Amino acid sequence: MFTVSRLSVTPVRGLALHHPDSVELGAHGVIDDRRYSLLTEDGRLFDGTKLGPLVQVRARLETDPERLTLTLPSGEAVAADVQLGEPIQPLIHDRRFAARTVTGPWAEALSAYAGRRLQLIRSERRAGEADRIAVSIVSDASVDELARRGNGATPLDARRFRMLMQVAGARPHQEDEWVGSDVGIGEVVVRVTRPVARCVITTQDPSTGHADFPTLRAIAAYRGMRDGRKIDFGVYADVVTPGRVSVGDRLVPGSRPASGAEPAG
Repeated sequence: MFTVSRLSVTPVRGLALHHPDSVELGAHGVIDDRRYSLLTEDGRLFDGTKLGPLVQVRARLETDPERLTLTLPSGEAVAADVQLGEPIQPLIHDRRFAARTVTGPWAEALSAYAGRRLQLIRSERRAGEADRIAVSIVSDASVDELARRGNGATPLDARRFRMLMQVAGARPHQEDEWVGSDVGIGEVVVRVTRPVARCVITTQDPSTGHADFPTLRAIAAYRGMRDGRKIDFGVYADVVTPGRVSVGDRLVPGSRPASGAEPAG
């Protein structure tokens, strides 16, 4: 039996993960997961690939009114109600989407921490647009297998993969077999679409952001590379039927979807 073993979200892309007991999934996945992003002065995404220790900053988002609190490693907290500025159309990972600049103290605090000028933005998350894939899944067994292959005994913290959902009860990389199929998770149905090509963030300790394990080299050594360059680990999915997912919910892989069926949204 497959079950959800952990959920991981963060309001600001690249910052520390939170692990709620349950989340509500819609067409955009968890609506406020990675809703905020950091951009450099030339409009490029700034995340853990540029500065691993961003993960030491914790973000908390409250709603009604929307209030963002960042807690820096020093313990200093920067908090204010969110005020939105000019509309922009950023391009992140080959996806163009509507967003707004964010007015407040957070960009200044993160710029000082990063040592370069940064801008905080908030995705509008409009229908028909995507600033990221809605759902990502990896099995605990896949992470355990990577640890066994890569260092023999020392466990790896699966948070380094920054996946929305971890799954217990599967064989190593069994989630790969779900590509092209629907999977029921609690009251939700997702459609697994493709493998996740990994990046340098996976080589970093998820608590400190410092490189501590040759993740990419270890994966490629026993799984090879897709198209000669992509190192896959875990899978992406779209939401077909929205609803709530909780830790402990059962996953039920189903048959391949009927031709022409479309995801929610």
